[in-house]
Amino acid sequence: MRKLIECVPNISEGRRPEVIDAIANTVKQVDGVRLLDVDPGKATNRTVITFVGEPGQVVEAAYKLISKAAELIDMSQHSGEHPRFGATDVCPFIPVANASMEDCIECAKKLGERVGKDLDIPVYLYESAATEVKRKNLATVRAGEYEGIEEKIKQEGWKPNFGPQRLNAKTGNIAIGARDFLIAFNVNLNTTSVRRANSVAFDVREKGRIKTDDGMPTGKKVLDKDGNPERVFGTCPGVKGIGWYIEEYGVAQISMNITDVNKTPLHKAFDETVDSAHRRGMRVTGSELVGLVPLKSMLDAGRYFLQKQNRSIGVSEEELVRVAALSMGLSDLKPFVPEENIIEWMIRETSSSKLVEMDLKAFAHETGSESPAPGGGSISAYVGTLGVALGIMVANLSSHKRGWDDRWDFFSQWADKGQQILSKLLRLVDEDTAAFERIMVAIRLPKGSPEEKASRQQAMKEATEYAIEVPLEVMRTAYSMFDLLDAMAKDGNPNSASDTGVGALCARTAIQGAGMNVRINIQDVDDGAWKSGVLEEMRQLEEDAERRCKVIVDRVESLIA
Repeated sequence: MRKLIECVPNISEGRRPEVIDAIANTVKQVDGVRLLDVDPGKATNRTVITFVGEPGQVVEAAYKLISKAAELIDMSQHSGEHPRFGATDVCPFIPVANASMEDCIECAKKLGERVGKDLDIPVYLYESAATEVKRKNLATVRAGEYEGIEEKIKQEGWKPNFGPQRLNAKTGNIAIGARDFLIAFNVNLNTTSVRRANSVAFDVREKGRIKTDDGMPTGKKVLDKDGNPERVFGTCPGVKGIGWYIEEYGVAQISMNITDVNKTPLHKAFDETVDSAHRRGMRVTGSELVGLVPLKSMLDAGRYFLQKQNRSIGVSEEELVRVAALSMGLSDLKPFVPEENIIEWMIRETSSSKLVEMDLKAFAHETGSESPAPGGGSISAYVGTLGVALGIMVANLSSHKRGWDDRWDFFSQWADKGQQILSKLLRLVDEDTAAFERIMVAIRLPKGSPEEKASRQQAMKEATEYAIEVPLEVMRTAYSMFDLLDAMAKDGNPNSASDTGVGALCARTAIQGAGMNVRINIQDVDDGAWKSGVLEEMRQLEEDAERRCKVIVDRVESLIA
């Protein structure tokens, strides 16, 4: 699975399009990185640039961008309304898919060291990458702005993490950090009153409202022992919010920034707003996402709303996104387009050559063509997807069976586990064909000189091992569906018993077929110990699959006899 990290550098230029384009376009020079957005502001004289890619690629793209900004922006000539202290003012890394905060911190440190050393720019690590508490807050790090650098950088405690401890008059400083994804989210109300919208925002946002002696906004402030106003905190940690009126649509909104989706996921922010509005005599009519959202937030929301309905969560990603969008009214003011708002879907590559994107007829004809790929490995993985899909179907049908309402969650959890297996097997359909193509590439490598022969031999070894690991993973993944099929054969809707039996036969076929691919590819492997281990694992999987398939089929036969 690809690790995806988002990077959002802010550059101190918002008025010269040619400079902005030159800086942003450096990102496109790095293969595998996708430039998502360039948002300039004239008044602030600042541009926010957003791109995404795998860790190493993102670091390289960020370095190129910072280098170009240092070349084209002179901070001694800069002015603007937004706080700033550098040509590239801030550069945060944000985990998006299959990446952790630790991955982002590592990116920040690698980039910071390189920028400080090669570009002679003072670098401060902030947010989660900060090396001390006082540097976590960007406002503290940037206090004094560009004009105050020369004095501040010499002070004790403000030595940069990387780069020189002196003013670079042209570039200024840079803050490089790691933070969680921020979701900009607006919730629509059936009112035009900003005051009433603010009352909801204060209920929801983390900092809440100032406490008064009578609980009313006009009441006397309650002060603590130090004379500071006490606060009544809101219901959503990590959420900032305010009420405002949108003249274009004629409605008031709660405008929120969800700064920590782990503390307050998207669906909780929405539902807490719904509850507050209802208590105050208003109704939420829908919502809108501003910018991009991680796929996980939408999937979690879809599962949440299905669970509230006592419905199975074991459905496709597309269906979960549809349920989330419908439940939160994301198309209330303008159409919600998942391919433009969900990061992973915005950057996913589509290709007619991908088997899983073909229809059944095209897939069959592609398999029957003169090309040796797709072959038995890809077909084995696809047969496995059909088997687990039947298990998921039985689980979902059982969760909706009349009179079984108290068991819906049991079947829902099984269906969800099945969906995870299905997604993995679908990926392996194309992965097996890619493994074959990798061997073909290695075979065609030149072998004229001793160096070329050695390089080709190493490439052949790596490609062959990959062509063994992929079908072996198909076997492991297909075997994992027996738990689902066994549970459905025992406890699922008896009217679907035959479907469970067919699923078990598909699982066994997938394992046996993938095993054949392991055997044919492992014949010429010289590593005896590794080879023996693979063959033993394969033999065990085949034997256990035969046994478990028979148990399920016998049970099904007894039900339909």
